[in-house]
Amino acid sequence: MTKIAIVTGGNSGLGYATAKKFCDNNYKTYVIGRSEEKTLNACQEMGPNAIPVLFDLTDLEAIPEMVHKIAEAEGQIDVLVNNAGINMKKEFTEVTNDDFTKIIHTNITSVFVISREVVKIMKDNGGGSIVNISSMAAQYGIPKVIAYSASKTAIEGMTRSMAVDLAQYDIRVNCVAPGFIKTPMTATALDSDPERKNKVFSRTPMGKMGEPEDIADAVYYLASNEAKFTTGIVMPVDGGNSIGF
Repeated sequence: MTKIAIVTGGNSGLGYATAKKFCDNNYKTYVIGRSEEKTLNACQEMGPNAIPVLFDLTDLEAIPEMVHKIAEAEGQIDVLVNNAGINMKKEFTEVTNDDFTKIIHTNITSVFVISREVVKIMKDNGGGSIVNISSMAAQYGIPKVIAYSASKTAIEGMTRSMAVDLAQYDIRVNCVAPGFIKTPMTATALDSDPERKNKVFSRTPMGKMGEPEDIADAVYYLASNEAKFTTGIVMPVDGGNSIGF
């Protein structure tokens, strides 16, 4: 029986690599993205197992219907990967109420709402697996990302809480905390800030950046039956960055 996965923010970067990993392993994968062009192109590249869903997860009221449509079409949802998120670099005192609220809304509230709706389906189907995506910003203090840090720390707490609440339904909930991974966004950020780049490499014992596929592999493992007795963990995939000195 074909398994069904949902990957939010699956049209680029880590989300793309993750969605592709599920597609390549014969999961029918619903790729949720805001940009029509990017989402359609990504799904075309991933092949016939990728189904584009053009949707803005900040529209909380519309999430239940979107999830219901997928469940109605497939009869089940086996995996949810909460990858979509936004970041913002700003001096602490310049972060406005709106700035802060916007990041919390996208990175925490929408994750809760889509998870709640998917869990309703998983409960009826006898279980499933949810994988959340955290960040090094939840592992230690990173300057100028207060709202993002708050949101990702919340994701790790939510992961543990969800795992405890949902274990009774055979729903496992885990989290991957990516280190510094080679994506166009990271390259731009680090190349424009040599001091930050040196700091990243000097505290990463493996001395290099990871590939998007490294995150995809970890997510896929946690979602799969190989990890059937694992729930509530946060797995750093970071070349040792979070423990580096």
